[in-house]
Amino acid sequence: MPCLLLILVLAFPRIVLLLLFLFSTYLERAYHGLLLPLFGFIFLPLTTLVYAWMTNTGQPMAGINLLLLIVAVVIDVGGLGGGEYHRRKR
Repeated sequence: MPCLLLILVLAFPRIVLLLLFLFSTYLERAYHGLLLPLFGFIFLPLTTLVYAWMTNTGQPMAGINLLLLIVAVVIDVGGLGGGEYHRRKR
């Protein structure tokens, strides 16, 4: 079950962010305001989720947790740049 949940989060991070925003206080505890989660929803949804998870579980921002955050940023930025690469290739 946890693996299926992880696959869903990785496949649909914006839907997960929307559901967390509407039905829980998970994002409110991590981000004090609406601006950062909104920008995270638009530009870096997986990074927003990883940071919220780290904050809500009390994880330090060091070691393997920092590596997870960097991987989330790379995945998000890679998804943004991939469409541009294929568009220019034509």
